[in-house]
Amino acid sequence: MTAPTMTVSQLGLARNAAEAALAVLPTSYTLTAADPVAPGAGTAIEGQAITARFTGATSGEVVVVVGQDLANALRESPLGELDLTAAVRPALEAAARVFGPVVLDPGQLMEPEVALSALAVKEGAVAVPLRDESEVRAVVALALNQWPGDDPGAVDVAQRAAPAQEAGGRRGLDMLYDVEMEVSAELGRTRMSVRELLSLTPGAIVELDRAAGSPADLLVNGRLIARGEVVVVDENFGIRITEIVSPGTE
Repeated sequence: MTAPTMTVSQLGLARNAAEAALAVLPTSYTLTAADPVAPGAGTAIEGQAITARFTGATSGEVVVVVGQDLANALRESPLGELDLTAAVRPALEAAARVFGPVVLDPGQLMEPEVALSALAVKEGAVAVPLRDESEVRAVVALALNQWPGDDPGAVDVAQRAAPAQEAGGRRGLDMLYDVEMEVSAELGRTRMSVRELLSLTPGAIVELDRAAGSPADLLVNGRLIARGEVVVVDENFGIRITEIVSPGTE
């Protein structure tokens, strides 16, 4: 595949975006940003891709491809199966924000070859492999509608722009430590008919299946992990943990 041409400044921006993503990307390897290439040129890896469009200071699309090890670690997390798109979103945002304030779409999970092939047909598309000492472990790819500093004097995108920064690798569960998850507190539950729901008005009282003073549940992605007492901290509700729930005992 023929590599696209980019100015030195554009090439540097592509590498900066990849390194920004790498800094917050969960990974079990020590990776560095390699020479940028055309999307799909030697960037096929076994894993999953997350793609998202962004608009703002500039507009375009960003793709992050991660290895199967991360996908497996999220699927088999002690907290239950975690969302890969949510785990990789900070990396998508970090890459896009290199080009200024932007708004990022929610993102979509795709097969790597499909995501990179779709990006490759767009003008101004470039991919930066993230590799360890032996092989490519992840990829950050971008396509901008208008690259900052578009001007004559383009250089081959395969040329190196600047030394890549290393990101420390983490093994096993450690790679999930910075993944953000939704945590919710539940006071209790009840069942109501549609008729009862439609009859609710301000001031109505809904009786829950839990006695007053009973601990509230703390859930991560719908999975019970702890119980605790409801407290007020600076006029905000909180939970003081009184019990950690072991898997299988909830």
